Amino acid sequence: MNDILKYFEYNAPVTLTFFLISFGVLILSWLTRGKSNYLFSSEKASLLNPLTYIRFFTNILGHKDFGHFSNNFLKILLLGPMIEEKYGSINLLIMILITAFITGVINFIIGKYRILGASNIVFMLIALSAFVNMSDKIPLTLVFIILFYFIDEVRQLFNKDGVSHYGHLIGALCGVAFGFICQNQSLIDFIMSYVK
Repeated sequence: MNDILKYFEYNAPVTLTFFLISFGVLILSWLTRGKSNYLFSSEKASLLNPLTYIRFFTNILGHKDFGHFSNNFLKILLLGPMIEEKYGSINLLIMILITAFITGVINFIIGKYRILGASNIVFMLIALSAFVNMSDKIPLTLVFIILFYFIDEVRQLFNKDGVSHYGHLIGALCGVAFGFICQNQSLIDFIMSYVK
């Protein structure tokens, strides 16, 4: 077994751990016939319930079904390692947690439905990927991402298709903000400069 394992590398720890935890949550959802997704989704709930605050973060771990899961994680496994190598594992983890929290809170405030899934993280990674080779000029890839993804999501914002399009927009906006912030400093340094 060790002979086989030596050929593999856990090359993107945050991305791979996120994938494995979400896959475990998907299996748990299947075993409980979706009942466990209450813990891995976000919706309007009592602020007196401690789980409400936990669910602001855990909403990115739950998925409706395998199709929903695979659609998100094919993109996350493709983009995540590149972003993790560029910005570092700790920075990527903070970006994921901030994006999950902002999406959960905004859904709590204005959302009408329960949200779950990592599509906001997908959109964050897509936006961040445009910054990977950024110098002192705005890359055209970022412009095209904004044109295609933002306009398409705004266009679909009022569709009643069960998809959290504003969650996608939040993820993309977070990705753009993180991309500009992290051009000259780490996200941790940026946060610490405001904490002091």
